[in-house]
Amino acid sequence: MLSVEPVTSRHELDTFIQVPWPIYKQDPNWVPPLLFEQKQRLTKKNPFFQHARWQAWIAWRDGRPVGRISAQVDQLHLDIYQDDTGYFGMLEAEDDPDVFSALCQTAERWLREQGMKRVIGPFNLSINEEAGLLIEGFNTPPRIMMGHSRTYYEHRIESCGYRSAQNFLAYLIKPDFEPPRIMRKLLERARNQVQLRKLRRNKLEQELTTLRNIFNDAWSANWGFVPFTEAEFTDIGEMLTLLVDDEFVQIAEIDGKAVAMTVALPNIHEITRQLDGKLLPFGWLRLLWGLKVRYPTTARIPLMGVIKEYQQTRLGPALAFLVIDAAREALQKRGIMDVELSWILENNQGVRNLIETCGGSVYKRYRIYQKDLY
Repeated sequence: MLSVEPVTSRHELDTFIQVPWPIYKQDPNWVPPLLFEQKQRLTKKNPFFQHARWQAWIAWRDGRPVGRISAQVDQLHLDIYQDDTGYFGMLEAEDDPDVFSALCQTAERWLREQGMKRVIGPFNLSINEEAGLLIEGFNTPPRIMMGHSRTYYEHRIESCGYRSAQNFLAYLIKPDFEPPRIMRKLLERARNQVQLRKLRRNKLEQELTTLRNIFNDAWSANWGFVPFTEAEFTDIGEMLTLLVDDEFVQIAEIDGKAVAMTVALPNIHEITRQLDGKLLPFGWLRLLWGLKVRYPTTARIPLMGVIKEYQQTRLGPALAFLVIDAAREALQKRGIMDVELSWILENNQGVRNLIETCGGSVYKRYRIYQKDLY
């Protein structure tokens, strides 16, 4: 018999976190999440919950967990869009239509009780964390802070009445690409106006404010945008301190004003996929050894932005290329062989043209779904 039960205790949360393991047992490209990190994310320590409420459920059959789902209501989203829209996320399940249906209906019922009239997702847990369902590109592991899924998820979710709201793309590019002629011209024109610099680690709090301000301004017109709070970006700062070289963060300034930035992350999934989610007893040592001795050969650029003041000017593309070009040089020095640029909205033709001009190609596609609740 199938039942869906809410997560109400620490023990049940542990079970919720471990639901994916048997589902992905035969998938060589799945990267087990770190259990410690998952527990941190799904407690009040996650600053997302300073402006959001949520509930999680586990689907059980004959005493065995066979699926899970969460639902979130983000007050920041509601304040911006006034659209009575909630999120679903953390969806994992065996290939059984009854399980998917029961999980989705349970999350939808809770969202209705919260006054929501529409649901979008998956967001794990917000649009600024893991977002979207992988629908193309299952043959390679996901990069850091990107999701993976089983091939049947797309059909099962759509069978529950969900339709596409937006597609995201992940591009792959070699950091040793030769800048095209048009880009070289843009760079020549911009270099006299623009000053580039790396992260100033000794002023980390100030730097995080700068990066957050650029991102929140640059992305404010994007689909589904919700700003990073100061607390959320402080969390990112802890990751930057642990993972990145100062040169992996590039900031462009004009007359002393920060106008563009990019952040590159080494793909620690190369290391953590061997840990089976465990940092103890020796996982910490393997992670540190991987970062200090046998550095990852792949990376991801998750953050890039040019403030709105320059986006529609001739200088806009040059600013974007300048910060990416500086970061790629730093990645090359570290021995990085390829870089993922993600995520990119499928209809963002301007950024797509910039990436494709430099030789980037789409290798993964993610989908955000939506459904009316009335």
